[in-house]
Amino acid sequence: MTPDRAAGLAESARALAGGEVTSRELVARTLARIEAAQPTLNAFRLVRHEAALAEAEAADRELAAGGRRPLLGVPVAVKDDMDVAGEPTAFGCAGDFPPAAADGEAVRRLRAAGAVIVGKTNTCELGQWPFTEGRAFGDTRNPWHTGHTPGGSSGGSAAAVAAGLVPAALGSDGAGSVRIPASWTHLIGIKPQRGRVSTWPRAEPFQGITVNGTLARTVADAALLLDAASGSHDRDVHRPAALTVADAVGRDPGRLRIALSLKPPFTAVPVRLDPRIRARVTELAECLAGLGHEVTQADPPYGLIGLSFVPRATAGIAEFAREVPDPALLDPRTRSAARLGRLLGGAPLRAARRAEAVLHRRIGGFFRTYDVVLAPTTATPPPRIGALYRLGGTATDRAMIAACPYAWPWNVLGWPGVNVPAGFAGDGLPVGAQLLGPAGGEPLLVSLAAQLEAELRWYERWPAVPEPAR
Repeated sequence: MTPDRAAGLAESARALAGGEVTSRELVARTLARIEAAQPTLNAFRLVRHEAALAEAEAADRELAAGGRRPLLGVPVAVKDDMDVAGEPTAFGCAGDFPPAAADGEAVRRLRAAGAVIVGKTNTCELGQWPFTEGRAFGDTRNPWHTGHTPGGSSGGSAAAVAAGLVPAALGSDGAGSVRIPASWTHLIGIKPQRGRVSTWPRAEPFQGITVNGTLARTVADAALLLDAASGSHDRDVHRPAALTVADAVGRDPGRLRIALSLKPPFTAVPVRLDPRIRARVTELAECLAGLGHEVTQADPPYGLIGLSFVPRATAGIAEFAREVPDPALLDPRTRSAARLGRLLGGAPLRAARRAEAVLHRRIGGFFRTYDVVLAPTTATPPPRIGALYRLGGTATDRAMIAACPYAWPWNVLGWPGVNVPAGFAGDGLPVGAQLLGPAGGEPLLVSLAAQLEAELRWYERWPAVPEPAR
């Protein structure tokens, strides 16, 4: 294990169980890396120095007594929209937030697996945008190129994992917020089936479009963290049947029918797929064909799925905005989205929720012909810091849709998707592709992603040591 970069999640767990390293040593190294990188990357909103070291010492005592749990003593991070007992949950907002009384269910399950939560990572205000910048915490930067964003809204988690500060982290995905930053930082990002990872104490955040997911450098680590965090709270609205995802790593997915989909769903904003991303995704399709899969260019029948997204997203923003300590401190764009959410929160929201069943039937029928969809995760490489944050409300929406038109439909559907690295698009900027499947399709997607990973070995590439931000 090298002290300057985190070992993988599974590797760390094995070393701890084998007595090769102590949890206190691992956590102390992690905290030192975070401290050194924070002035440049600004990945963390909050670091639990003393609490994490105390929890590591408790893990070491348990290990010495013969205790074994999947992540016992392993340091991980979580996004700052998840409750950690005794810490505030600001969700990217300014203001004086009270400490959470208890862990959120996903955090509770990570602790039950033995993980040490070293800190909470930065996210944009209420997770709305594909960049992680805000007056409450500053700019989070991309380890591959600090002049560019790591994406959002799980940009802090992505930056922390990509830079090797932590082996893996939890994020959340309401319109691609795990998959987009994973694509822009050369990571695996798993958006699971709705309800796979509990969002409690919120039974159904953002009217069901947001789920918790994982970011890691390898498929095995992302799947291991997903299994550790998975499970339902008794009061969750969505409680899918339990399944184990990590077992699919290394499993032959068989010969699959894969739809290469380069056309984005309809939006009211012109969208142009960057030709460099088109080339990288097409190369992945060719690799999949070389592995024996049947790859055909075809697009899911999305129709006007966006009409189901906007009422749910904005109603969710309105719900969160009502709870912040000082609404006057919210970004004007947030206040505008909340006003729209209040307007759409009646009949339009009910119609949007009813439309989901129709969409499931129509797009579900596509999976009678195809097993998996391969699509770009974004239409552009990561923008420069400030390129979107400094825009006004309408301009932000238009720029965001143009850059990231591919991920959000799977949030409306509630089905799983996995970002895989697709290479680089000039100036060393990472880009990614999505493997998308039907309900409960995580094992198949993970199996396919792992097969690609074994062929392409993308985890061997690391960003250079980040230079001071310019």
